Amino acid sequence: MSTDPVGYARRLGLPSATLLVVGGIIGSGVFLNPAVVAQRVGTAPLTLLAWGLGAGIAVLGAFIFAELGARLPAVGGGYAYLREAFGPLPAFLYGWALLLAIASGAIAAVAVTCASYLGSLVGLPVTLVKPLALLLVAGVSVVNAMGIAPGVLLQNLFTVGKLAAIAMLVVVGLGGTTTDGAAIAVPTTVAPDGVVDTLRALATALVPVLFAYGGWQQTNFVAEEMVDPRRDLPRALVLGVSIVAVAYLSANLAYLRALGVEGLAASRAPAAEAMGRAVGDLGRGLIAVGITISTAGFLNVVVLVTPRVYQAMARDGVFFRALARLHPRTRAPVAAIALQALWSGALVLSGGYGDLLDWVTFADWIFFGATAATLFVFRRRAAAATALAPFHPWSTGLFIVAAGYVVAGAVLSNPVNALRGTLMLVAGVPVYAWWRRADARAQLE
Repeated sequence: MSTDPVGYARRLGLPSATLLVVGGIIGSGVFLNPAVVAQRVGTAPLTLLAWGLGAGIAVLGAFIFAELGARLPAVGGGYAYLREAFGPLPAFLYGWALLLAIASGAIAAVAVTCASYLGSLVGLPVTLVKPLALLLVAGVSVVNAMGIAPGVLLQNLFTVGKLAAIAMLVVVGLGGTTTDGAAIAVPTTVAPDGVVDTLRALATALVPVLFAYGGWQQTNFVAEEMVDPRRDLPRALVLGVSIVAVAYLSANLAYLRALGVEGLAASRAPAAEAMGRAVGDLGRGLIAVGITISTAGFLNVVVLVTPRVYQAMARDGVFFRALARLHPRTRAPVAAIALQALWSGALVLSGGYGDLLDWVTFADWIFFGATAATLFVFRRRAAAATALAPFHPWSTGLFIVAAGYVVAGAVLSNPVNALRGTLMLVAGVPVYAWWRRADARAQLE
């Protein structure tokens, strides 16, 4: 166990925490992927309904994580809740999956995406995309190693930028002329026939919608760095998710008005096409800048918050002991940030991050559901304390069912990848056992 007296600095207030929630959710998906939802439901009303249902589930999740954060405002967020409710092994497997694939793979993938857009904007050759991605990972990591204040300042700038890009898209999309769907050379979308087909179409559309809404839980990782986490973390979660819900619904309204449901379903880049139809190449260039800012902001969130989980694992004696120490001046987990940057950089160079993300996509939502389930344990232990999740246990149960659906959809769509991801998680069990034995030996020395 670490006996390092240096603790985290409480410098994060409500406005920055709210922007951190927003930045942790919005990446490139809202600019690129609404076409998948339109393809699966086939009509404009069902497209908006799918995004509205996703917003409702996300708000439920925000309330659940708000209560968990208020009950246990500890560094590591979900890691701490799983540890206290279900024991150290599930918590370790969560951290193991984050480092090995979920967080590091996302960092690598988003860095390459950001570098691709940035490179195209400034005219860099494709061969420089990976080196630029490595520079992005390194640069953002250095900023966050300087402490929570510089990292959050950078994040606030990115989040304001991505919200501005969405606002521009909405204003242009809703303010322009309606596209005649018949003029678009795309196949006609097929609306679901009957109640059963409609429910099935909505269920399949909810998978990409819920993935787009995921990410609010990351702010819980930095609870120990909030000035007043018991008050501000719940407010930030609910307010931040609500802002994202409004942004997503508004963006989809803009897409549907600019492109029509058939044009949206056929588009590979709906934001660029919507802006291009309205203001030509200038619009496409502006939205490319917006996507670059948005992906950079998401990259910064993951780099900022996730090393806190590894630091908590090390503090608990189940990971490299050096990672438990915080820098005495910056009060940041510098060693954990460096480890994450090195592994993410290796994934960028190997190009294997896509496979890793495919393997453990379902695992992310397994831990979403499992973390939500910890609320049952905490409520049983102290029923009267900080009851924030409305209509518990029904609302919590509904969220867990939604998480289970996403997991089932991921498994059914690609059982081989799900098996690989499961094996990756199972491999963490002997690693955990080794660390426990190593920590026990260190305690005796």
